[in-house]
Amino acid sequence: MNETDVIIIGGGTGGYGTALRAASLGLRVVLAERALVGGTCLHRGCIPSKAMLHAAELVDGIAEARERWGVKATLDSVDWSALVATRDAIVARNHQGVTGRLAAAGVRVVHGTARLTGPRTVVIEGAGPFTARRGIVLATGSRPRMLPGLTAGGPVVTSDDALFAAELPRSVLVLGGGAIGVEYASFHRSMGAEVTLVEAADRLLPLEDADVSRHLARGLKKRGITVRTGATLTGAEVLDDGVRATVRTAAGAETVIGAERLLVAVGRVPVTDGLDLAAAGLATDPRGFLPPADWSRLETAVPGIHVVGDLLPPPSLGLAHASFAEGLLVAETLAGIPSRPVDYATVPRVTYSAPQTAAVGLTEAEARARGLDVRVNSLPLTAVAKGMVHGQGGLVKAVVAADGAGGEATGAVLGVHLVGPHVSELIAESQLMVAWDAEPLDVAQHIHPHPTLSEAVGETFLTLAGRGLHQH
Repeated sequence: MNETDVIIIGGGTGGYGTALRAASLGLRVVLAERALVGGTCLHRGCIPSKAMLHAAELVDGIAEARERWGVKATLDSVDWSALVATRDAIVARNHQGVTGRLAAAGVRVVHGTARLTGPRTVVIEGAGPFTARRGIVLATGSRPRMLPGLTAGGPVVTSDDALFAAELPRSVLVLGGGAIGVEYASFHRSMGAEVTLVEAADRLLPLEDADVSRHLARGLKKRGITVRTGATLTGAEVLDDGVRATVRTAAGAETVIGAERLLVAVGRVPVTDGLDLAAAGLATDPRGFLPPADWSRLETAVPGIHVVGDLLPPPSLGLAHASFAEGLLVAETLAGIPSRPVDYATVPRVTYSAPQTAAVGLTEAEARARGLDVRVNSLPLTAVAKGMVHGQGGLVKAVVAADGAGGEATGAVLGVHLVGPHVSELIAESQLMVAWDAEPLDVAQHIHPHPTLSEAVGETFLTLAGRGLHQH
């Protein structure tokens, strides 16, 4: 039997992040991956989708140049094969970087399906049995959820394969108004498709602040995307040239929507198939997650078996950058050194559509539901010069604890919510505000460069601190 310190099953962001940190701490690591190291994020999700969304941004820029700036440019066509080649080159370069980094760190990568045979033992297909002296880390990720009655194939696709079709569709019906659905709706609209976006909740991004949802919906509709919230799919018929779907609105009315492609983006489910959790004394919860018994160590009820990534239930967020943090925590725990638990309340949440959204911390509704006395300030991005230059609207919204007899906003920053161009690049500052319990005056004393979009963040807190220049 091959003996090592740590065995990690799953080579996505959580798995390889754990492996790299554990190896850097002097532990011997075996990483089992049945497909490609990098997982969904690198090969089918985060990286290829953001590459495609960048291409979409360039397409949108041509229209803006012509219609707003007098640059007489036109879009001749989109060479899909060239776009795909660039995307694949970016993915391949990232994959090469990850595999090279693992090799340099001394991580032994074993390709094959792994299953548990006990609390410290694993069998990897084609490589035999392994035993872990320190512990086992489960990082097998998730797959797209499919609605009952639908089967992926032909014109029905999920987020795992939507970008890998042979050609662009002329029309798309997107089911699901979460981050993935919104991003894919945005991309296909930029590429010229007629897009209908259907969400069962009463607004897009239902877990985000209501004002962000409202501004996002307005921006998508302005781009020509049909948004139907409070609506559900009641039937879908696959045709030779696409699908014909029936959607019921919140009022009970039914409408038929035809599209070349039906893209199902209604969430993801944990992957535990073939792990044989019972052999190690483990079982999933009713939703398929593997909850830890100790969140401060992400350790299951079986000592020495830890979980990272999409196998974790809420409050974990199923985000790549959160799984990196989880991997650091678990690796350091296995190495026997102190490590801070992951603070999920301070993990940024980003949607890379046009417009983008980004948020950290509590929404206004969440803060009030907890009985907190809060002060809220919102500032349009167009209140600053750079926002006017972009001309795409947008919003900065801050939720701050009210403190003092007069209810002044002198308490900690509880949440920051952004919508507009490039706000994914603005959220890191707000993460520090929330994580470090900053107060408005703490933020207001720091100077934001002019002219930038970040000025809008600074101005929002200047106002809350009673020092506003352009807002009162």
